[in-house]
Amino acid sequence: MKVLITGATGLVGTELVSQCHAKSYDVHYLTTSKDKMESASNLKGFYWNPGNGEIDIRCFNGVSAIINLAGASISKRWTPSYKKIILNSRIDSLATLYKALEKLPDHSISALITASAIGIYPNSLSNYYEESEPLVDDSFLGEVVAAWEEKANEFKNLGLLVSKVRIGLVLSVKGGALPQMAKPVKYYVGAAFGTGQQWQSWIHLSDLGRIFLFAMENELEGTFNGVSPNPVTNTRLVKEIAQVLNRPLFLPNIPEFVMKAMLGEMSYILFASQRVSSKKIEEEGFIFEYQNICSALENIYGEKESNSKISNDISKEYAS
Repeated sequence: MKVLITGATGLVGTELVSQCHAKSYDVHYLTTSKDKMESASNLKGFYWNPGNGEIDIRCFNGVSAIINLAGASISKRWTPSYKKIILNSRIDSLATLYKALEKLPDHSISALITASAIGIYPNSLSNYYEESEPLVDDSFLGEVVAAWEEKANEFKNLGLLVSKVRIGLVLSVKGGALPQMAKPVKYYVGAAFGTGQQWQSWIHLSDLGRIFLFAMENELEGTFNGVSPNPVTNTRLVKEIAQVLNRPLFLPNIPEFVMKAMLGEMSYILFASQRVSSKKIEEEGFIFEYQNICSALENIYGEKESNSKISNDISKEYAS
């Protein structure tokens, strides 16, 4: 099988390429940077510029499915100009793919599996959201995700199966939000945000990569939440990070107005609460490797901390 991946050099994309190669799938990927183009037997890069609709159509040669992860990071200050970049990067990427495929009636692509986000669900401390939820959060993120999914659905007009994976908080030591959350904890200044009662629907990076491949391999269609079965509150998440890093928590929670002063509108993502269900993807037969926050964090940090302790013990032994 040959897969075309957009956003392949990002956190999720890098994991996905690795999982594809573990299954002996060849990967084509699109990049806006000519410096990141590789050419190997199982990995080949192609240039594109979604901003002006430019794409190397050779990227589609022999490809069975597209996995779309393209989109500017939401973890930058949401100035009016950057908000346009966040939205346009997602819409333009899909539009560029669509227009190219429209001109290639003989292509071999049968499916589009695209990233989406749980930010579409309304902010709530009490609701438990499934994919059938009709309401959309009345925030900038809600607006972005709704437009993103609407654009993805257009690929049905080309005869493709469309799967949308609504991603939650991705846990990895390699990037994303977790290292930023862990940093103050490591330096003994960690604390929960606001009341700490807001729900965090999280997923281990490895499980997220597996969901995308599962959707592709099983020809799934529709919307699926890319979150673990057991969401946690922000307070619980920070406590579990502190425990796995063996650090105390003694500071009071960080007030919302402080983070808003520091981050502006972007601070919304720290305080929004979405408790999201993974039931639908599990009913399709997907089995999560990391179902609980403690086991996920132990996998991410435990081995690293354990190796560090062994090294310290050996050093002490030789010193004595």
